[in-house]
Amino acid sequence: MNTTKNYHKDGGDVFVVGGEIRVVDEGKLTFDGTELKPAANQADSAASTIADLRSDFNSLLAKLKASGLMLADE
Repeated sequence: MNTTKNYHKDGGDVFVVGGEIRVVDEGKLTFDGTELKPAANQADSAASTIADLRSDFNSLLAKLKASGLMLADE
């Protein structure tokens, strides 16, 4: 039984986090070589047409891709 909140298991293949991960100073998170960072804010949509809603949605997708939280189109 583990008494620590953060630990390795399954021979190191799994890292369990029951606490908090703090990325400080020059630290960063990466996935397959791509840095993950918070996405830019997307303002609430005030769209009154489907075309405007599509534009707002595409802006959100672009911000998620730029942040590394969503894979870019191939």
